[in-house]
Formats: sequence, structure tokens, C-alpha cells
Amino acid sequence: MRQFETFELEFQSTAPQGSQSIIDLKTTFTMDGAEKEIKGFYAGNNIYKVRYYPQKSGKCTWRTSSGISLTGPLEGEEECLPALDGMHGMVQADGIHFRHEDGTRYLSVGTTVYALIHQEKELIEETMESLKKAPFNKVRLCVFPKDYDFNHNDPEYYAFEKTNGTWDVDRPCFLFWDRLEQRILELQEMGIQVDLILFHPYDKWGFSRFSKEECLVYLGYVVRRLSAFPNIWWSMANEYDLMEYFEKEWWYEFSDFLHTEDLYGHLLSNHNCLKYWDFSEPNTTHCSIQYAGMIQTPDLQKEYGKPVIFDECGYEGNLPNAWGNLTAFDLLDHFWTAFAFGGYCTHGETIWNKDEVLWWSKGGVLSGKCPERIGFLRSVLEELPGDLDPFESQFDRERLLKAMKDPEQAKRIPYVIRSIARMDDEPFQCFMNGNREIFSHCGDKVYLRYWGRHCPLWSDMILPEEHSYSVEVIDIWEMTRETVLTGVSGAVRVPMPGKEGIVVLAKVLESWCGDYRK
Repeated sequence: MRQFETFELEFQSTAPQGSQSIIDLKTTFTMDGAEKEIKGFYAGNNIYKVRYYPQKSGKCTWRTSSGISLTGPLEGEEECLPALDGMHGMVQADGIHFRHEDGTRYLSVGTTVYALIHQEKELIEETMESLKKAPFNKVRLCVFPKDYDFNHNDPEYYAFEKTNGTWDVDRPCFLFWDRLEQRILELQEMGIQVDLILFHPYDKWGFSRFSKEECLVYLGYVVRRLSAFPNIWWSMANEYDLMEYFEKEWWYEFSDFLHTEDLYGHLLSNHNCLKYWDFSEPNTTHCSIQYAGMIQTPDLQKEYGKPVIFDECGYEGNLPNAWGNLTAFDLLDHFWTAFAFGGYCTHGETIWNKDEVLWWSKGGVLSGKCPERIGFLRSVLEELPGDLDPFESQFDRERLLKAMKDPEQAKRIPYVIRSIARMDDEPFQCFMNGNREIFSHCGDKVYLRYWGRHCPLWSDMILPEEHSYSVEVIDIWEMTRETVLTGVSGAVRVPMPGKEGIVVLAKVLESWCGDYRK
């Protein structure tokens, strides 16, 4: 047994009578006086398993109880060794950012391959090889197959078998689950998180018409089988608001169920089409959003106090659909806007080819111009000493309105700013969306401004007087970095090339002293 790695117990017995999804098998693990009662699952071929995820090192004892007659030892003791180098534990929310359990920063740079596990073996292998070379550390994929444009094929195996022609959630298809696990473990080896989509509406097979009771049996099996994997995230749905056969209240019940049954606290969210999920819901750990309004990242961070991921903001591609024909620069601009505010963004690619194997749906080979440049973004941000936090806007209306009540302070506020502060909510938000500066910082160690599609010849910055800074100009498309000033502080004027896609990055010259938050 080792910290942050899945520990598995295996037993044998005759196949269960009744449900094969929900069985009477539990193991109590005790470490440092704390107990966790873990529910086991049936894995087929008369094999039963219990999986445990140790979150600390030390002596661990375990004791199994079951209503099934099992062969093998039913109790034991293990020494849980400290985590190996490079094993950081699950990703967890930390305010508006993410961290692994050991405190290591996690910068979510994801991609989407919805029907990855439902393709033929050769295509899956090709996709996995592509992911090995790609800059992504999270992938969104579905448990159930998807029926949509460029993806109508029937998979070889489904999550469940049929009884009398109807899907039977009490009869898992063990070959399907074995293959899903294989891919999850391969992605774990690559350092990639699996954002597992549990439901979606693009369905010709009937999975989106499950009753609430069937859904809960299915979710129970998912948690029993997969929750001990450290690289799992729960995405309750892709476009939950299009699930026409599900009642609104079900989602809250599913969230409560996952939160209660998953004893390790994996990340959990719900992805929208039109209407945002209730991200204030207490079990929801982060905002998973379909929207291209990255300029509103600070508003969402402030409203929910949770990490904000634009998991679907359009795709680099050439399809007739508006969502599927962004230029590479458009998608890259979305990425930099989100990340420059301390948010996150997820990649997608819908470039047509004669085989009609599109990355966003089936995987295959990445052919767009974005992945390499997203890798460059990741390298720039991961070298920083901490997470980026957005600056409060110069148009902080609450602060301005308060200041304007003082006649002396009001005199020092330009009349244009006073007029903006008095706007109604809707025009004020429209103004902010068009005029907000994309500006963030890591304490006083780093200041970053992204200019987007603006093309100035210089940028004025005011840096703290007590430090000395070097200033870089970064071209996000050409992937170049040039130090243009060094040893500066206070009011500085940064020369710029007068083109779009430019980042100004000021870094304190003192050597990095680790994460400024620690």
C-alpha cells in the first residue's frame, strides 16, 4: 500500500443473486484511529473487489464484512508507504484555484474527446498516443456512447447488459468497465485527469431515459468501482439542461449521492448548454461552463468563490456550426483571457477530414494550430511562483459609489467614471465586458496583462517601488518571449509591437522563493 495510489483487495465467491451492481460487501480501513467504510463491487467471473485510496502514510488495518461467502483473508494490516516522487494526490479546489492534496499547484489545461472509449481499439490507441504528446492534463469523456454529428457508431460494449430487451442497471457489462478502467489508468500514468461525464442527452440507446432509481444504481456502481482512482473528476452531465427526461430536482439528489458515497471528495460539477448549473450548490466544487464570455471570469470567481473552467467555449475547426469553426487564434485568445484572470479553459478541435474522425468526438490525431501554443501558455504560467489572481477592476462600482458620497473624494474621480458608476446593472455589465482590463498578479512577485486583440505600441504600468522587476513582451501566436526592460519599478512604459495577442509580464528580479501563498 502506498499513499495516493489505489489499493485493491480481491475475493472470490459464487456470482451474486439479484443485483450485480449493489452488493453486500464492505471493508473498514483504519488509519491513525480514523475509519473509512468502503463498499465493494462485483467485477465478474465470481471476483469481488474493494478499492481503497490512502490519503496519508502510516499503519493501516482493514476488516471485511459481507453477506456473501468469500474466499481469502477478511482482515489484515498494511504499512502505507509515503507517496513516490511525482505522485501528488487528487486535485482539489483551493479558493478560485486548484491544488493537489500535497499542496502542489494544478493548472487545468484540458481537452475534450467525448466518445473516446466507445471507438475501435486502433483508434483509441492512436488517441492515447496523441495525448502523450499533447500539452493537456485533463480530458473530458463520456461513460455512455454519443449519437451526434460525425459520431453515430455503435460501440462494441455498453455499460450494462440487457434483460428482456431493456438496459438492466443491475447487470454491469464487465468487459466495458474493465476497458474504461484500463484507459483511466493509462491517462493517470500520463499525468492526465479524467473529467468523467456521467450523463448526456445525445442518446439513441436509451441511457438518457433512465428512471431516477436506475440512475442511482448506476451512480452507486460508478462510485464503488472508480472512486479510489485519484485522477477522477465527476461531471454529472454534459449539457444537463438538455436532459429532457430528468427532473430538475434529480440533479441535486445526484450531487448529494455522489458527495455522500464518494468518501474521498473528488471534484464535482455540472456542465450546461444554456442555463448555468447552480454553482453555489454546496457539493459543487468548481464552475464547469459552456460559454465564450471569458471576460466575465472575475465576476464568476467573485460570485461563487470557486475555480472557473470554460469547459466548452467553441472549437478550433471548419464545420458549418458556429461553435465548430473558431480560428486557432480565436480559441487561443479564449485560453489566454481565461488564464490571465486566474481562470481555466478547455481545448476542443473540430477540423473535418475525409475519414470524419474529429478530435472533439472520437479522437485520433490533433491537426490544429492551437495545441502547440496552448503548451506554450502552460509553460509560461507553470514557471510562475503561484496562481494568478485578477485585479479588482478600476470600475469597482461599489467602491466608487461609496467614494462619491464624500465630496472631496468625488472631486478626484473623473466625471466619465462617475457616470459609469451610476449606470444600471445591464448597461454597466455591457460596458465592463467591452472595457475590462485583463490584468492579474501573484502577490507583488508577478504582474501580467494580456492585451487580446488590442494593438498598442506601448503599455504603461505602475510597479511597486520596493522591488525591482524585469518586463517581458510575450507573443502568444509566435510563441516568443523578449525581455524589454530590466531593473525597473514604479511608473514604467513598456514598448510593444503594435499587434494582437501580446502579453506583458513583469517579474520581480529577486530569486523565486516558492509559492507566494505559502
